[in-house]
Amino acid sequence: MRTVATPRRYTLVAIGLHWLIALGILALLGIGLAMTRGSLPPMERFALYQWHKSVGLTVLVLMAIRLAWRLFHRPPPLPETMPKAERRAAGAAHLALYGLLVAMPLVGWAMVSASPYNIPTVLYGVIPWPHLPVLPELPNKAAVEGALKLAHSYGAWLLIALLLLHIGAALRHHLVLRDDTLWRMLPVVPRPGAKSEASSR
Repeated sequence: MRTVATPRRYTLVAIGLHWLIALGILALLGIGLAMTRGSLPPMERFALYQWHKSVGLTVLVLMAIRLAWRLFHRPPPLPETMPKAERRAAGAAHLALYGLLVAMPLVGWAMVSASPYNIPTVLYGVIPWPHLPVLPELPNKAAVEGALKLAHSYGAWLLIALLLLHIGAALRHHLVLRDDTLWRMLPVVPRPGAKSEASSR
């Protein structure tokens, strides 16, 4: 019976998607804070909203590809030395992060679709993007938009908290525990302990 080898690192596709999505999230958070908390002229704020929509929908598409890829490509296992409770916590945190990365763009898309202003979405000023069905025809669009806007705002702060937790855990594994956890997702970096292993041969 043929056995499938357990991978030690993520595939190059998974690594590329991970870092593209990470850059998109950082851009979204930066643009989101600038357009909601900065004192900008109306046209500059409008331009930032258009960029925010474009990047958000791009992240949604990348997440769909990432999840489809994950279904058919086994991820590398967590370190064997990791306690079971920590494994469960890591799994729950990843599940929550994945859920938010899908939910946040969908809520934003729904918010734009329910807006009484009915402003069209054109990705990067080039590709027309439709509104979600039903929402543009609602009789109480302003109330629905307000509820979605509140959910989007709270979701953003929750996403920031999860990202800080994710980054902190990855750095702990790399700098303190010195295991392979972060190395599995980095594009080009020596595996922890590789130099010492080579020098001992």
